Amino acid sequence: MAARLPVAGKSSSHICNKHFFGLCDKPPGSITTISLVRKTPHKGTECLCKGQWEENKAKNSDLMGTTVEDRNPLLFLCVIERHYFYEVTHLVIARRRLDTDPNTEMVQTYPPVSRDLPKPGILGRRKRSWKPWMVVLTTTAVLLALALLIGVLIYFLAYDQKTHYYKASFWIPSIRYSSDLSKEESKIQTDLKQKVNNEMDGMFQRSSLKHHYVKCQVVNFWPSNDSLKADILIKFQFFGNNVGTLKRQAESILDKKLQSTDSFLKRDISSPYLREMNAAQAEHILNSNCGLGMEYPPTARIADGKPADKASWPWQSSLQVDGIHLCGASLIGSQWLLTSAHCFDNYKNPKLWTVSFGTTLSRPLTTRRVESIIIHENYAAHKHDDDIAVVKLSSPIQYSENVRRVCLPDATFQVLPKSKVFVTGWGALKANGPFPNSLQEVEIEIISNDVCNQVNVYGGAVSSGMICAGFLTGKLDACEGDSGGPLVMLHDSSIWYLLGIVSWGIDCGKENKPGIYTRVTHYRNWIKSKTNI
Repeated sequence: MAARLPVAGKSSSHICNKHFFGLCDKPPGSITTISLVRKTPHKGTECLCKGQWEENKAKNSDLMGTTVEDRNPLLFLCVIERHYFYEVTHLVIARRRLDTDPNTEMVQTYPPVSRDLPKPGILGRRKRSWKPWMVVLTTTAVLLALALLIGVLIYFLAYDQKTHYYKASFWIPSIRYSSDLSKEESKIQTDLKQKVNNEMDGMFQRSSLKHHYVKCQVVNFWPSNDSLKADILIKFQFFGNNVGTLKRQAESILDKKLQSTDSFLKRDISSPYLREMNAAQAEHILNSNCGLGMEYPPTARIADGKPADKASWPWQSSLQVDGIHLCGASLIGSQWLLTSAHCFDNYKNPKLWTVSFGTTLSRPLTTRRVESIIIHENYAAHKHDDDIAVVKLSSPIQYSENVRRVCLPDATFQVLPKSKVFVTGWGALKANGPFPNSLQEVEIEIISNDVCNQVNVYGGAVSSGMICAGFLTGKLDACEGDSGGPLVMLHDSSIWYLLGIVSWGIDCGKENKPGIYTRVTHYRNWIKSKTNI
């Protein structure tokens, strides 16, 4: 039998008064009978009373009718033993006074001891202490398990989804076809495309497929009898094992919406709802719209510059000879670049040139050979006028989020002084300074030709075919190696237009010597005559 140990730190009277409900308050000389009305054995501990109760317990293990001659209340000291304890429903205590009437019992019933007494702890058992290295090891293991669980969830919620592209055709009975709808970036075309995109976005972003729908884009408009039809490309992300189900769900959403009277789009019954497309072809179409760059990049600069963010200027390209960057250029079509004529003063043979795309020179996204170079007929190397050329690539570029074309403004487009514009390139970070590997960007502003033609600036050297941009205070400017690169302006909140081509200047960032650019609007008809863009 295990040793019995007293409860540490407790006096006998405290325990008796707290746990035996007035049992100790009886007058001395009484005999108390404790009856356990119901008992249920459990493996654990039991609370015994020191004295005759302990002695009787050894003889009578069930404690039924145990009598304790309690002449001293302090005999009821609670002790602990690793054995069995009894869950008591209630206590019936009968007291008999020895000195008055031995035959008279005072019976008291007490509530269950097990409901009021805290379960006694097992004393004598050694507590296990955690060493620091065990705590660290356990914590690390828990964190690794959580990281693994989160990783698995992310994989199944995101990376396990595959992109699917579908082409759909819709009828727009309320609009008649107009030739302006075929004119790229015309206002009527732009507005109708936005209206259709908003309609499609609303259909799916408020549906059960809102977490799978990515975006849509109008491919083209074409006439149909007295009305109009639109081809639309829709992009989804579906889990690999339920593509068919989700596609049917998408078709059901379209069918329900297009049959309602609140949609101006109607189903083209001559073709299936959703026709799956090749991913590369679809991405080319989705990114074929011009001027899709960053909404508004943070201010940076070429001199002492900061690298441009990826896809901020997806039309920027590098013209190279033997792998060495010489000039910048802008992608204006899948097979055409716009640049400066003076870039070819020394190397006129197209076979010597290659073109790279991407924000870094050392590891470009893609490259192309040059098929032909067309320099403006009036350009002369000893002058700055007509400093413009177009370059035809050996094969068309496949558009993507990182390789897109810039928009060309109409010949009538006007830009006001103080307008904010950006110039980008891999030119020197300062006059006679190093050349960066990453594309640089700088925000400057348009300066009127009248100001730039002042005697203390360029003294009348800026012609109508040129545009002046920068600051008269200097510092922010294009520099050597930026020639041929784009000067762009954000228009209509989201479309970038090519306003100028880096042409010439005096030093880099010098006071009263801002950069001079070839004015694109001045040569807009010439560009179209050579490229049909």
